[in-house]
Amino acid sequence: MSWAFRDDFASVHAALAPDWSRLKGARLFVTGGTGLLGRWLLETLRDADRRLDLGVQATVLTRDPAAFAARAPHLADYPAFRFVTGDVLTLAPGDERFTHVIHAATDASADLNECDPRRMFDTVVTGTRRALDLAVASKAERFFFLSSGAVYGNQPFEVPGVGEDWIGGPDPRDPRAAYAEGKRAAEMLCAIYVKQFGLDVVTARIFALLGPLLSLDIHFAAGNFIRDAMAKRPIRIESVGTAVRSYLYLADVTTWLWAILLRAEAGSVYNVGSEEAVSIAELAARVDRVLGGAGHEVLGRADVGWNPGRYVPATAAIRRDLGVAATVGLDEAIRRTARWNGWTR
Repeated sequence: MSWAFRDDFASVHAALAPDWSRLKGARLFVTGGTGLLGRWLLETLRDADRRLDLGVQATVLTRDPAAFAARAPHLADYPAFRFVTGDVLTLAPGDERFTHVIHAATDASADLNECDPRRMFDTVVTGTRRALDLAVASKAERFFFLSSGAVYGNQPFEVPGVGEDWIGGPDPRDPRAAYAEGKRAAEMLCAIYVKQFGLDVVTARIFALLGPLLSLDIHFAAGNFIRDAMAKRPIRIESVGTAVRSYLYLADVTTWLWAILLRAEAGSVYNVGSEEAVSIAELAARVDRVLGGAGHEVLGRADVGWNPGRYVPATAAIRRDLGVAATVGLDEAIRRTARWNGWTR
């Protein structure tokens, strides 16, 4: 599939210009490489390798290499990438040497979290332990864990943005917290492997995001709203719409993630997200206005989602330490996501 956002690649590449050389000759092992964030990482790694001849090699674990090859043949056929069949739950260390392990597996699947929370929890925790074991066995120089802002639990409305030092957490009595508690337990595993095996670990706690490749048909409200506005259908909000979110554009997300992997000090944990907060009702109105939709309506039913409150990070630490910034605002992120999905105006 051709990539329609060359400007995004250029912005990621330019932001990381001083850092790409650190991957010269690197050997990466990537879980979750065929998911949304993993795909962005592979796209931009391929772009950097083609520009700079880094000599990088990436082994990507996926349950279905053939299906991914049909979706992204330019990645599947890229000589520096090798796609191997497997699952994080059965991943076993081997004799191969890797310099970096990127553990990006486990989508935040609302259906799985609701219908099979045991499997969700087990996939996050067991999958992370197996990836850590592989990193230790392969003598990896760095392990990069893609965690989630969900680890903070319910954020008080009076807290504008939750920082990395927040010590709150999900309710361990609520099965809907399986994903969040799984990520917390996985972060504890990372800390254990730092202490017990001397592994260099860095962590990104990722919040809501928006941009090309985001599915418009799963549980992400922003994607659903864009889908409906593009189809000239009224945007319907089942709940009262008071939940608050923020959305970092995926090119910025990707830049921040590479910056953490390549520049962060060992043991660093950083939030990755936007501070531009918006309620779900306000988001619907923004999408409708930006895309010229057919209006929106708030049905006012009880919010049964995993987090009916505020979900917005504080990002002062990563901006200060790694010099990154949010370069694409919400309105433009909405436009670019819609254009990727065929919207014209």
